Amino acid sequence: MHIGLFFGSFNPVHVGHMVLANYMASFTDLEQVWFVVSPHNPLKEKSSLLNQNQRLHMVNLAIGDTNKLKSSNIEFGLTQPSYTINTLAHLKEKYPKHEFSLIMGEDNLQSFTKWKNYEEILKNHKLYVYPRPNSNSGDLKTHPNVIMTEAPLMEVSSTMIRQAIKDKKNVSFFVPQAVWQYLDEMNFYKK
Repeated sequence: MHIGLFFGSFNPVHVGHMVLANYMASFTDLEQVWFVVSPHNPLKEKSSLLNQNQRLHMVNLAIGDTNKLKSSNIEFGLTQPSYTINTLAHLKEKYPKHEFSLIMGEDNLQSFTKWKNYEEILKNHKLYVYPRPNSNSGDLKTHPNVIMTEAPLMEVSSTMIRQAIKDKKNVSFFVPQAVWQYLDEMNFYKK
């Protein structure tokens, strides 16, 4: 099975994530998209993150019973901070019959050469790249393992949603309904 790995903090998961995941599962040759919830992105401040299990729960609420979308906590048991190259090696060992590709925004493709062992990732895995506002994908976009997609341009961000909740603004249409109910019930991001 050909799996697209959509890595992220998902702090919180929002409609932009869901649209992109659905696009990749429906409009490309990927058979499934796995939301890989990252316990801690080495490039992000850890203190702003909700607990990894709460973020995983929100991803599961967002996915519901959609069979082409799955959640993955594979990185929860790996050494922190987690690096994509290590996660890919672990997944290949655990699921030897699956083919794994990465899903990323153009902004990440631009900085991809800063990733640990990026050449090895690019040699062994395809990158499905979605457009990002004001991004230039750089030299890698012509690489044979880079697939530039025409996914909808999504300008929703988790940072904006967290700030809006803190500012007591209504963001109920920016996140899946079940996620909104959970966020509201748990009083997440209000302080």
